[in-house]
Amino acid sequence: MPLFASIRTLKGVGEKRAALYEKLGIRTLWDLLCHYPRGYEDWSAPRLISDAEAGVPCCIRGWVAKAPTEYRVRKGMTLYRFRVTDGYSSLQVTLFNNPYAAAKIHRDDEILLYGTVTSDGRGTEMTSPQIATSAEAKIRPLYPLTEGLTNKMLETNVDSALEVAARVGLPECLPTDCVAQEGLCDRLTALKNIHFPTDRRALEEAKRRLVYEELFVLQLGLLRLKGRNRRQSGAVITTDRTEEYVAGLPFTLTGAQRRAIADCVADMQGDAPMSRLIQGDVGSGKTAVATGVAYTVIGAGKQVAMMAPTEILAEQHANSLQTLLGDTVRVGLLTGSLTPAKKKRLQEAIAAGEVDFVVGTHALISDKVQFADLGLVITDEQHRFGVAQRATLAAKGRNPHLMVMSATPIPRTLALILYGDLDVSVLDELPPGRQPVETYTVGEDKRDRAYGYVRKHLDEGRQGFIVCPLVEESEEMDLRSATEVFQQLRQGPFRGYTLGLLHGKMKAADKEAVMAAFAAGEIQLLVSTTVIEVGVDVPNAVIMVIENAERFGLAQLHQLRGRVGRGKHQSTCILISDNRGEDNLRRLGVMRATNDGFKIADEDLKLRGPGDFFGNRQHGLPQLKVADLLSDMPLLQRAQSRAAALLDEDPNLIRHPQLWQAVEHLFEQVGDQGLN
Repeated sequence: MPLFASIRTLKGVGEKRAALYEKLGIRTLWDLLCHYPRGYEDWSAPRLISDAEAGVPCCIRGWVAKAPTEYRVRKGMTLYRFRVTDGYSSLQVTLFNNPYAAAKIHRDDEILLYGTVTSDGRGTEMTSPQIATSAEAKIRPLYPLTEGLTNKMLETNVDSALEVAARVGLPECLPTDCVAQEGLCDRLTALKNIHFPTDRRALEEAKRRLVYEELFVLQLGLLRLKGRNRRQSGAVITTDRTEEYVAGLPFTLTGAQRRAIADCVADMQGDAPMSRLIQGDVGSGKTAVATGVAYTVIGAGKQVAMMAPTEILAEQHANSLQTLLGDTVRVGLLTGSLTPAKKKRLQEAIAAGEVDFVVGTHALISDKVQFADLGLVITDEQHRFGVAQRATLAAKGRNPHLMVMSATPIPRTLALILYGDLDVSVLDELPPGRQPVETYTVGEDKRDRAYGYVRKHLDEGRQGFIVCPLVEESEEMDLRSATEVFQQLRQGPFRGYTLGLLHGKMKAADKEAVMAAFAAGEIQLLVSTTVIEVGVDVPNAVIMVIENAERFGLAQLHQLRGRVGRGKHQSTCILISDNRGEDNLRRLGVMRATNDGFKIADEDLKLRGPGDFFGNRQHGLPQLKVADLLSDMPLLQRAQSRAAALLDEDPNLIRHPQLWQAVEHLFEQVGDQGLN
């Protein structure tokens, strides 16, 4: 298809410009057409000078009352000034060092000016505006750029690519009845109007069409992942061993835990493999659920693999499993820090079926790891893994069951996108005895008082955390780093106490040693970065101080706070921030008001938007270009429903080759191997 030809086939795009386009991820004409504007300048509805709002960019149509006059201010600085009138008012226009633009402006010319109007009481002025003829009264696109590429270049090249699309034809990828029933414009019209809209209504119609298409294609890809194993399961479970598991526990499961285990067992007794998300707030007992499900799978003679994002968390899971299951199950721990000899021995034992439950990090997806009979794959903190990574691990078995766990509360709206390929069980109860963590916010002036409160708890035999946003001191940012705070505290306010330092740049063995010492009570106060955000479980830790709290998202603050309050003692979290901005005060107020992770996640999504919800974490899904998860939720729900119906009729999209091509193109970004 010509649209998938190299960008260099366009007139004016040589080797140098193609290299610049490469930086933007643009290699083909289709990539260029899908490089949507980041915003627009509306030249289509010029305002009267008197209606221009000070400080807000706008377009004004007027007539040149007097040709530009040149003023030499100093060497290297020349001004060109002229007046423009709209028939009611006038304004002065000033250009800096722009003789070419000034030479094109003549008295009585009708022109368009786009810029910001200022007024100083003596008159109205527009400085260095963009200037166009009245024939160019249109909505103009503003593109994401890179150094060396101008907006004008993009406009010219996109216009040429659209001509190619119109000439060769652009096949419709959405089903005809879907386009009609949703009232969508055709694909080519949408592309033309997203780049060069004829008016505001055309732009909105183009956006709606492209948003729907993007969500429809994404849901098709995710639903195909969900249905990837609608073939016969390789691990059909006939016997439910839940009661046997429960009888051996030293505690009572909550109703939510019981329901989640029952959901999973019911899934596994069907013909198709289970694909289920276990979503629960901090401390809701996801590990006990996963262990209960694994117990039934292992009882059927199958193996279980659990992948965790960090070695610390993997080791804690392995220890928890051994505690919960005792000697009835053979547990193995596979991480990157194992010696080659130990790693080889463990890999051989796994391949021989001598290990029932393997816990590990990314090391599990190594080609060298082979299972005798893998029946269940569990991934913890799923948003830290790509869709492709869980598919790679699942491929090591014959259509094994899949469980993913997340302690990051995700709003239902976002979960529809992130986990569209999974069924969901929510753990909405906390085990009895868990007390809400009391949360306070203080400024720098209360720091000594906060430290005194920490010492009080340490003197009572408890432990605590001090969390910093940086590893090392930064000249660019006035933030307290973990290494800086560690040195200050052990020489000052906490001299005589045992302090530990933990951050992500430490070697794995050093991190393990620090965490082991903290868990054993040998370290009283742990100074750390967000490396402790997930999976650190020390019941004796009851107090946490978070430095520069304004630097963290709400969901991240909630995860950090979840490291305390895990035992029988009342726990406290102190947020230190001098930022008095309205947004920050609202965010920290939410933390004080509730311990409910789902409420916090909803607020976080409202405050930061879906694009920043996970920060820089890789959740392994394609990047959405036009869809917005909040405002486009009704479209998402309809697209998901229609995508499911389409796959029922045409599971492999054989009758919809354009749609299959669109799905492949979207999921290429994450290198996914699980769509086939």
